[in-house]
Amino acid sequence: MKVAAGFILGASLVLSPALARAEWPEKPITLVVPYAAGGYTDAVGRITARFMETALKQTVVVENRAGGGGIVGSDLVSKSKPDGYTLCMCSVGAISIAPIAQKTEYDPVKSFSPISIVSTIPQTVIVNPSLPIKSMDELVTYAREHPGELNFGSSGAGGLMFFSVALFQSLTNTEMVHVPFGGGAPATAAVVAGEVDLSFTNMTDALPQMEANNVRALAVTSAERSPFAADLPTVSETVAKGYNVESWNAVMAPAGTPDEIVQKVSSVLQEMAKDKDVVAAMANIGAQTVFTKPEEFSQRIAGEVAQWDKLLTEIGVKK
Repeated sequence: MKVAAGFILGASLVLSPALARAEWPEKPITLVVPYAAGGYTDAVGRITARFMETALKQTVVVENRAGGGGIVGSDLVSKSKPDGYTLCMCSVGAISIAPIAQKTEYDPVKSFSPISIVSTIPQTVIVNPSLPIKSMDELVTYAREHPGELNFGSSGAGGLMFFSVALFQSLTNTEMVHVPFGGGAPATAAVVAGEVDLSFTNMTDALPQMEANNVRALAVTSAERSPFAADLPTVSETVAKGYNVESWNAVMAPAGTPDEIVQKVSSVLQEMAKDKDVVAAMANIGAQTVFTKPEEFSQRIAGEVAQWDKLLTEIGVKK
């Protein structure tokens, strides 16, 4: 009996860690959104959190940690305990671009466990209606004739909004002044208020202002026109051939997160990408649902880092 009891006790000690992992999640999960509330990433984060709550039968709390174009919140997640209870609604700007352009304490490849991209969206070039600018050609002409006079808002120096304009200026030989904000929504609101002249903002933030005629939309930044604003030309087909900047948002975990947790979240996000309510909610903010397997996502990040490293070196924007 002593032997049997010892065997049972030993077996329970061996199995308990595996059982603990299998029971994940046992407590609320925090989904960090590295941008201000009210913007595109925040909207995607809340749509994702609601779906995850239902699928995992556990509370998912959205926590906004804005700053540095997504760097502050992304850095927080990279340093969090890799137990599946702190996840990131990360963005292409903070992950694939910022660590190349400036010094960050996290590495885009080594500091995270990529799970899946959940949405993609183009940016929209918007200007304040008071400006005498009604097309991309007129924007370039005005900027060249008034170097340093136009100012643009972005989510911060580390974000895609900033780098999309940096690339645009390099390709069009223009010069504009950067004004950083805590996120895309505040930057868009600044265009409406006339605090800044223009912004390359996410379509989520642009669409309501376009419909209300509070801003003038000139183009989208993707390679092809957006189905949500089909009348808008692309930057590439107007003034900068080959220009292509598209934003993605994705769920990522700190590096070292157990694979069983990564795979469980991956399965949930795969179902989310096909959910009719989610697809409709994403469409309402001008986004399209996406699913990528963790290994595919890892390869994509490595490829994007190499691509942006080459590009930022060419245009002289690099740490």
